[in-house]
Amino acid sequence: MATLKDQIVRWSLSSKRDTDHQDSAHEANPSSHLVEVPAASVSTDAKKAHTSGIDYYHIKVKLHQMLISRIDLNAIESLSPVQLRNELERILVLLIEEESIPFNHKERVRLIADLKYEILGLGPLEPLLADPNISEIMVNGYEKIYIEKNGRIELTDIQFGNNEHLMKIIDKIVSRIGRRIDEFTPMVDARLPDGSRVNAIIPPLALDGPVLTIRRFAVVPLQLYDILEKKTLTSAMGELLAALVKVKTNIIISGGTGTGKTTLLNILSSFIPSGERIVTIEDTAELQLQQNHVIRLETRPPNVEGKGEITMHVLVKNALRMRPDRIVLGEVRGVEVIDMLQAMNTGHEGSLTTIHANTPKDALIRLENLMGMGNMNFSSKALRQIIASSIHFIIQVNRMSDGSRKIASIQEVIGMQGDSITMQEIYTYKQTGMSQDGAIQGGFSATGIRPERAEKIHSYGISLDEEMFTPAHNH
Repeated sequence: MATLKDQIVRWSLSSKRDTDHQDSAHEANPSSHLVEVPAASVSTDAKKAHTSGIDYYHIKVKLHQMLISRIDLNAIESLSPVQLRNELERILVLLIEEESIPFNHKERVRLIADLKYEILGLGPLEPLLADPNISEIMVNGYEKIYIEKNGRIELTDIQFGNNEHLMKIIDKIVSRIGRRIDEFTPMVDARLPDGSRVNAIIPPLALDGPVLTIRRFAVVPLQLYDILEKKTLTSAMGELLAALVKVKTNIIISGGTGTGKTTLLNILSSFIPSGERIVTIEDTAELQLQQNHVIRLETRPPNVEGKGEITMHVLVKNALRMRPDRIVLGEVRGVEVIDMLQAMNTGHEGSLTTIHANTPKDALIRLENLMGMGNMNFSSKALRQIIASSIHFIIQVNRMSDGSRKIASIQEVIGMQGDSITMQEIYTYKQTGMSQDGAIQGGFSATGIRPERAEKIHSYGISLDEEMFTPAHNH
């Protein structure tokens, strides 16, 4: 794991290369020094601010290198974060005065803030990371940074100085967790200290420059009432789902990318009784269970030599030896599904997971295909029988065109009919139109079918209003 000192040294070397490159360019073309150069700025506002034509990014790189030369690298590790920020600001103010940089007060404040972001954080991304309403940050090369905010995707006016600048930030992210990214390892998954999930892919695989995607999660985990307010489901649907979890129902949450599967998994997991031993298994830790007796496991990718990988399959098998009451699997996408279904069938009822599929029927087909990857010598019918006896409910969650998320279907798996798995739909969502501002219009409705699981819910002393299952119970 790279320390702050290590990161500053690495950044110092790369900044020195940038400075040398710019100085060489200046020698070849003296007019390109500090004037008559288009600003490679952090934002459009910064571009507008520097009407004198001074290259903002060039100045920032120069100051950054000078700042590094003034920092006592051995002393910084003894400073608190506040002390370090104050020390950096003190040095930067002196450097700006010494270099007589022709910026006004507002521009100097912006420059100092940007440089502190570069040293202590993730550069131009810091303002976005500070906004709790942003759920996704998508960097498509240095010039285009998109965000998802309140369900809508929009292009920001924030930019990196160039692709080298973006690569430094990516390297900073992955080096913190002891990984590397280069032309030999051009893809990497990582996470930020706040739990945000990071994926980076660089040339030669990414043809138009480095691509960085950061999926963020709420500091305070969302609760059922949060998605009720967002109209992801109705109160009756929420009441049913909470009861299903409490009575140890095996549930699969199905949905596409970015539909909110993990968010819903986290919310449903909150209804697991606190006295139970829960083992969570994920590729990248995202779940935020609040119970006391939680064991968190995370897979490990292979190192640069291709060794040391610990797969989901291995962790699921190990989890079964840890005396879990329930297993919560972040997502099934490989042969680990076999062990997961066996666990659901052999004393670990109430386990939860997600799967990438567009409909409940597609989810069943995908489960069968994943089981086939395990070289099991079973017929298709036998595989379906295992699935039908293991899975009790499938919840389908969709992302709508306006960015909202909806639980599109809640279906109960009731067994086999011939060679096919049979399900019955309990709740559904139907889109009826779209408003002038692009908002989806539609409603949830009960299908009139009372789930077979209702008897078990009643046996646990949980009362459900029978009216919640009638077709008249529409929203």
